[in-house]
Amino acid sequence: MNQLQQKSRSAEASARTGRPPSPTAARPGPAALLALLTAAGGLRYATALLVDALGTGLLRPFMLLYGIGVLRLGAGTVGLALSAGLLAGLLVLPLTGRWIDRGARSLPAAATLLIRAAGSVVLLCADGLGGFTAAAVLLGVGGQNWPTTHAALVSTLTEGRTRDAALAAGRTLRNAGLGAGALLATLAVTGGSGAIRLLAGATAAACLVAAALVHSLRVTDPGAAAAPSPAPDPAEVPADAPDPARAADRAADPTAGSAAAPVLRRIGLLSIAALPYAFCFDVLEVALPALLVLHLHASPAWSSGVFVGNTVLVIMLQLAIVLRLARRSRRAVLASAGAVLTLAYLGFWAAGAIGGTAGAATVAAVSVLFTLGEILYSGSGTALVAAVAPPRLLGRALARWELSTGVGRALAPAVLTALLAAGPGVLWPALAAATLLAAGAVTRLAPRG
Repeated sequence: MNQLQQKSRSAEASARTGRPPSPTAARPGPAALLALLTAAGGLRYATALLVDALGTGLLRPFMLLYGIGVLRLGAGTVGLALSAGLLAGLLVLPLTGRWIDRGARSLPAAATLLIRAAGSVVLLCADGLGGFTAAAVLLGVGGQNWPTTHAALVSTLTEGRTRDAALAAGRTLRNAGLGAGALLATLAVTGGSGAIRLLAGATAAACLVAAALVHSLRVTDPGAAAAPSPAPDPAEVPADAPDPARAADRAADPTAGSAAAPVLRRIGLLSIAALPYAFCFDVLEVALPALLVLHLHASPAWSSGVFVGNTVLVIMLQLAIVLRLARRSRRAVLASAGAVLTLAYLGFWAAGAIGGTAGAATVAAVSVLFTLGEILYSGSGTALVAAVAPPRLLGRALARWELSTGVGRALAPAVLTALLAAGPGVLWPALAAATLLAAGAVTRLAPRG
């Protein structure tokens, strides 16, 4: 395939010069973004990312409204169904990793989009709790497994710092699409239950189009799984020859008795150590609105402004920061993300002590620092795992990392609300201490990369 040939030529040029390939020769901007998006999968894959993000942005923020407003379910029941969907997605992640390690690339990515399309159709047909739960499970499985399949596909078509930048460009496009989709949905949802059903249909159509575009790439990694050798004639096998069954077991599990096992083990430890990092995503959606409205008694507009500002900054700065830090160790960047998030949490704690409008303004100012920490975390974590993972275990390594992120995000709402109930003086110091400890663990446990 053309993209794989380009990757091979880039690697050969890098070997001749002794320098890693440059992510892009352009300055961060629309041209560099387009170049990086098309570097991994071409224009079709970039279009698929945008279509998928728009469709997901249309529906994801309004799943709760769909269950309550259209299906007339209780809020608690809807929340449990959504949690079941997220949990189902996490349970499927290890299987997705093994599928990728068998050489599949574009097919798993297309499958996650098809599963989400099916979930949207089931949601349209749902008339009660059973249908809504089935839709939540399908949407959860597709959504939770997409990052792993996307990262594996990009890692197959790009390498080195170009891979890091391509991943960042994909996140930038996805964030923009999610924001645009959510904005369109906000405008449409005023039309009542009919408009919300229309959003579900639009999501299904968007996921189907994106799945077709991704599948059309037909990317595989032939080196990920070697073809099995023909069985030898038993009469010609020496008595002291190794057991073929055991050899087959070793081939099926490339981690057994190989140098890859310690690397995969360190990635697993890194995933556990970085769990507190994943709480940052729900801090923005759960903890900060509660701090501003309930404790500082500020207008809800402050919370909306912080959320919009975070989204805009991530879209504008993510790619530029990843390119700027291309010469830094990914492990060092990931550890520094924890330090920056720790400072932000301490800043939110101080803002709560100030109180009033001044406190709300301080929260808004500190949220810029918080956004920087979020960008450093999202820009270095997956990139580090993709860089150090053994090629034959890329899927399992990425699945372990995404499982860590998913578990952290699943635990975050319950943990954050419990700590917040005890007061801001408990929430923010606890978050700061946990994140700082995680940063120290990352420095010690993360593989060099």
